[in-house]
Amino acid sequence: MATFWTLGCDADDPQRIAAFWALALGYVKEPGFDEPDSASIVDPDGRGPAIAFLRVPEAKSAKNRMHIDIRVAGPGAGDMAERALLIRRKVPDLVAAGATVVREEWYGDVLGHVVMLDPEGNEFCVA
Repeated sequence: MATFWTLGCDADDPQRIAAFWALALGYVKEPGFDEPDSASIVDPDGRGPAIAFLRVPEAKSAKNRMHIDIRVAGPGAGDMAERALLIRRKVPDLVAAGATVVREEWYGDVLGHVVMLDPEGNEFCVA
């Protein structure tokens, strides 16, 4: 049986970055984490890990050693052309929520994934 776990993240503005990631992942705010210095989001279906955000005094200074990949087509690659369409639909929503596109990565002639930055400059991919 798997162990329940939480991904802990440093943040400049925990509530803002939690709201972004809740939208990006289809998560919801976890009750009881309404303080300005901490926030937590959870999978409403209870399957995925919680993600907690804690205010820290220092700014982000280097590339992430770990990051989130948003898998728009679900598990497995599926049809690559269909997945590319799903990526193209997701990216503008994330940009509207404060993310920035860094670059597109191609697998031959098919869009493989898009590298992005969240509103606090943390790298992630939409694949």
